[in-house]
Amino acid sequence: MRVARRVVVLTAVFMAMALSSARAAETKDLEATPQARAYRALLKTVAAGDFEGYKKCMTKEAGAGIDKQIKETGMDPKKGMEFLKAMSPADLKLTSLKVDDKKATLEATGKVGGEMNRGTIALEEEDGQWKVAKQSWTNAR
Repeated sequence: MRVARRVVVLTAVFMAMALSSARAAETKDLEATPQARAYRALLKTVAAGDFEGYKKCMTKEAGAGIDKQIKETGMDPKKGMEFLKAMSPADLKLTSLKVDDKKATLEATGKVGGEMNRGTIALEEEDGQWKVAKQSWTNAR
C-alpha cells in the first residue's frame, strides 16, 4: 500500500511539473507572436505617453475613433494618455491567441485599478502589420 501511495504521489508531482513547464512554454511562445508583440508595443506607447505612437499601433479606424473621443471629451492628447495609462492592465499575462486570417483575438488577465480583470484584445493585420482594433477589460468572472 505504501509503495502504491508513493507511486501515485510521485506521478501527481511529475504531472504537475510537466503541466507547469508546458504552460510556461505556451506563454513564452505566445509572447513571441506578432500579435502579442503588437499589443506590447501599444502598451509601451501608453507608458511613454506617446499619443501619435499609440495611434500608429491602432488600426486606422480605431485611431480615428481615438481622435474623435479626445475631441468630444475636451481632453488634450496628454490627458488622454494619462487616462489610458491609469486604465492599462498591470501584471499582464497573455493567456490565449486565436488567429483567423487577418484578424486575431488575444485573451489576457491583469490588474486594472488594483482589481484582477480579464481582457480581450482584437487585432487586425493592416498594411502588413498587426494593429490593435479594440480592447475590453472586465472584472466579471
